[in-house]
Amino acid sequence: MNLPLTDMDKHHYTKKKRMVGVGVVERISWNQYFMAQSHLLALRSTCTRLTVGATIVRDKRIIAGGYNGSIADGDHCIDKGCYVIDNHCVRTIHAEMNALLQCAKFGVPTSEAEIYVTHFPCLQCCKAIIQAGIKTVYYAMDYKNHPYAIELFEQANVKVEKVELKETVIDFGKITQ
Repeated sequence: MNLPLTDMDKHHYTKKKRMVGVGVVERISWNQYFMAQSHLLALRSTCTRLTVGATIVRDKRIIAGGYNGSIADGDHCIDKGCYVIDNHCVRTIHAEMNALLQCAKFGVPTSEAEIYVTHFPCLQCCKAIIQAGIKTVYYAMDYKNHPYAIELFEQANVKVEKVELKETVIDFGKITQ
């Protein structure tokens, strides 16, 4: 038997769940939302060795995003190949650095912000994140986690948390108005 929903029931139901296509979908957490944004940004990556995305967030608002790729209007790994020195591609700028530089370019403060990254930050990005005043690093996958980067994050009181992205499939053909 279906009983009519009160206004309070309707509010609670629509706050936690929503109709997408045919089924009811649980609302994703903030961590999953921002990590998904980073994975989406990684799809713009132009380095063939690793695709990485980064999203900088302050007060639950996205303030910048970045992916690993070449300088603006520069040669890209997908076009010219990777330029490798000492086992590192030097043609690209890392996703975290691109996001931080976007904030610098447009005068957006990063103090007390959080960063969501698809992979654990390298040592150079770790130092830039600390200097930018970012207080929390969320990452989805381990990748050459440098012991000194971990030590620096601890010294700077930067919280580091692994947040694996839960697979979500969105069938845009089933989404209705």
